[in-house]
Amino acid sequence: MADSKIITAAGLRDRLAGSRLPADPTDVVMPPGSDRWPPRMREQLTKSLTPAGVLVPLIERAADELSVLLTQRSADLKHHAGQVSFPGGRMEAADADIAATALRETHEEVGIAREAVTVIGYLEPMPTITGYAVTPVVGLVDAMIEIEVDRTEVEYAFEVPLGFLLNRDNRRLVEREVRGSVAQMVEFHYEGHRIWGATAFIIMQFIKTIKIK
Repeated sequence: MADSKIITAAGLRDRLAGSRLPADPTDVVMPPGSDRWPPRMREQLTKSLTPAGVLVPLIERAADELSVLLTQRSADLKHHAGQVSFPGGRMEAADADIAATALRETHEEVGIAREAVTVIGYLEPMPTITGYAVTPVVGLVDAMIEIEVDRTEVEYAFEVPLGFLLNRDNRRLVEREVRGSVAQMVEFHYEGHRIWGATAFIIMQFIKTIKIK
């Protein structure tokens, strides 16, 4: 199990204090193990990418207990339909930066106002096979917020204890076929929810950033 002192809100602030908003939101970091993926699959992740931002929303439910808010995407969406995701989406011209994108999309998808989020850090941009360069923005969310999901994009939102995600015993290494290529990936299974793909990679990137192995 992870040290409970590290997973407090204050501990995370300290761990992420040196992170910065990326100067180029399309300058991506490839997923671990991607050097062993088939060339065609790697090529899909390095071609021209569209910048996007997601919020990694952390809610302090007790003095030493944080949870991560995730969404179950609508089955009718063009991209990532029916998958578990962080709230977020593509950058728009009116967005000041990629953090503004993540906060705007979070408000649109789950009703969390920008004022209810305290941004405490950033992760490096990562690619998706759907053609996006996704920058995760880590934020502490007011525990008193009420979730109001946009049903056109999100079926529902749910929370996963951060301690569950930090526990190595809850990581599953699996092989998945993606567009005709087979790759090893990490998944998490929590109360009937399968957390995989880009979302699982963001979680693993987050764990690496806060120095929890």
